[in-house]
Order: sequence, then structure tokens, then C-alpha cells
Amino acid sequence: MKIEKKESIVNIPGSKSISHRVMICASLASGKSQIYNLLASEDINHTMSALGKMGAQIQKKEKGLIEVTGFNGKPQAFFDPIYLGNSGTSMRLLAGVAALGSSQYTLTGDKRMQQRPMGDLLNALKMAGIYAVSKHGNNAPPIIIKGGLQKEGKISIDCSQSSQYLSSLLMMGAFFKQGLAISLPTSPVSTPYIDLTMDIMKKFGVHAQRVSDLEYHVSGCQKYSPSKITIEPDISNASYFWAAGAVTQKMVKVANITIDSLQGDLRFLNILEQMGCFIEFDADGAGVKGDDLKAVEVDMSDIPDVVPTLAVIAAFAKGKTIIKNIAHLREKECDRIDAVVSQLNKMGIKSEQGEAWLSVKGGKPKGAFIETFNDHRIAMAFSIAGLKVQGIKIENPGCVKKSFPTFWEIFEKI
Repeated sequence: MKIEKKESIVNIPGSKSISHRVMICASLASGKSQIYNLLASEDINHTMSALGKMGAQIQKKEKGLIEVTGFNGKPQAFFDPIYLGNSGTSMRLLAGVAALGSSQYTLTGDKRMQQRPMGDLLNALKMAGIYAVSKHGNNAPPIIIKGGLQKEGKISIDCSQSSQYLSSLLMMGAFFKQGLAISLPTSPVSTPYIDLTMDIMKKFGVHAQRVSDLEYHVSGCQKYSPSKITIEPDISNASYFWAAGAVTQKMVKVANITIDSLQGDLRFLNILEQMGCFIEFDADGAGVKGDDLKAVEVDMSDIPDVVPTLAVIAAFAKGKTIIKNIAHLREKECDRIDAVVSQLNKMGIKSEQGEAWLSVKGGKPKGAFIETFNDHRIAMAFSIAGLKVQGIKIENPGCVKKSFPTFWEIFEKI
């Protein structure tokens, strides 16, 4: 990976969201899949390690190629706890895989992971006849799951905290004899990630559908077929470099991102355009060049990962930016609403918060020591301020290994 300074074109690794889902679908398949441009990060390593313990054969071949021989929806027994760090995606998606096994699995993680909610997914699994409990009775990891006779093909789940609950059930439900009809009491957050899950399932020959905004269905007795997939660049990670273009007023492009990407975070470019940025798609990729930035009011319930990035850009914009419907950000690697607001205020930028919103009044940011709360997205988002403001120091910069280990290597060349 490199940035070509003359052309300001950044090459970044594969999508984390796609990498998780592709590895799981390949492991659920019968036969050998070939995966190119898989993200190499702590979170993906946790998912790969867990799938290996469940019976997937994972081999690293020549540079950029991973071969996965799946276990055909029948994970093997593994009796020791499976450690997943602070990877919420691994925890939620793998809970569905564990539910397909005939033995008991214990999924656990670090201190923060053991505070993150899992109750809604555990309850849905119970409806389907799966033994699924929180070890300490607090609806958080460690969780214990054992597959069994599926009693129900109809379940209900609240996905107002995480769309990954629904993705987990959809990927699992293809193996149920009667499939799964899943109803939701309220609209889910991050719906583009649900669409992404169904698209990746389709690439492995399994079909699921959105019946309505509050109802999803996956037919039963389906089989995942091996596939050959190249993973596109991570748009959540691309956002930091587009942010660099926005605040420096220099065109910065991210290579190999197209206008028809399935990643929901592509909408971030529309928001930057509303703020006054010039957006360009061409053969080199997708680029952003800032101008006089202006504040926006925007609902980001569907694209929560780029909220910290937008908040930092807003510090340089004229007016008051309001970001709404983001209550689920409080259950991420840290309470991201509180983290963003507290660190912007340190920089002399007036920022306020409510349960499900934050606001940023643009001004003249000053240097500050930025606490990251061991959250990769806080570290990367606030690094952007350092391109315009002297004295920005990032605590624990190594936390970016969770999703983008080479971030600083590329960032330093801008």
C-alpha cells in the first residue's frame, strides 16, 4: 500500500465489513473458496482464528490470496473459550455460526467486549430453539451457545442497537429446514450493512430477501457454494483520506472505489458535497477536494462508522453541524458520541451531545492531546485535525491495528 504524493492517490486495504462476511460464508461452504485482498487486521484475525477452531481450513497462499475450505454448515466441536478481543462484528456474526454446531461454544472477548450488548440476539436464538445464554446473566459476553433442534422458523428481533444481529440470523437461517422469517418491531440501524450481507450471501449461492422494512426472509435447506472473490477497499477507512482532502483543500483520491460500491458509507461523499466539497469519480478512484466548508444537519443512523470523521471535518466548517439518530454509537468500541464531543471541546471547538445526537460549531481548532479510548476510529478521525492544526497528539496510536494496521504509514506521506 502506498500514496503517490504527486497524484494524491491513496491505496488502502480491503473492507473490514466485507472481509468478515466473506470469511464466514466461505467457511460455511462445502469446498474451496479463493479470497483476494482480505483485510489484514486484528478484528479479521479474530474471525479467522475462530473459524479455524470451528473446522475451516484457512491457508495463506501467494501475496493477497487466502484459500478457505469450508465445513459445510457443520462446525466442529471446540470446547475452550474462543477469544474475539473487542471485535463486535466477530462476536455477533459468529454467534450464528456457533448456533449451527452440535456442541457447546463459549465466545468471549476483552473487558470492553464484555460490556457490549448481546441480549436481543441471544433472545432471538432462543426463539429458534438454540441454547444461547450470557455466562454472567448480564446479556453481554462471554456467551454460551449450543445448537439444537430448531423449533421455530419465525422469530422477532430488535435491531435498533446493531444490524449485525440480523446479518447473523440471515447467514445462519439458510441451513434451517424451514428457513427463517424474521420480523423487526422497529426499523434497524445501519441497513446498508444488511443489504451487504445478503449480497455476499448471494455470491456464495444463498438467497435472502427483504420482504419489507420490518421483515426479512431466508429460505431453508440452502447450501453455500465456494466462490472466488476480490474484496473492494474499505470505504469507512477511505473516509479519513477524503476528510484530508476536505480540510486541506487538496484533491485526495482513494484508488479502486467506484460509484456502484455496495458499502453504505459511500453516502459520506454526498454529505461532503453538501458541505461544499468537490467530488470526483474517475478511472483512478474516488476523490474529494475541499473548499469553504459549511455546516450540515444529517441523519447518520445508517453510516455510524464515519460519524467521528464528519465531526472532525465539521470543526473546520462555518456554522453548526448536527448529526442525528446515532444512539447506537454509545455501544461501540467506546461511547463514541461522548468521546468525540469531549475531544473536540479540548480543541476549543464547542460540541454538545444528547442521547442520540451530537453537534459541532465550527471555529478555529487548537492543539490538544487526544484521548482515543482505545478506539481505532477516534484515533484516525482526529489525526485529520493534525493536518491543519499544530500540537495535535494522538494517545495510543497503535489502536488502529484493529482495522487498519498501516494507517499511519500512509497518513505520514500526505
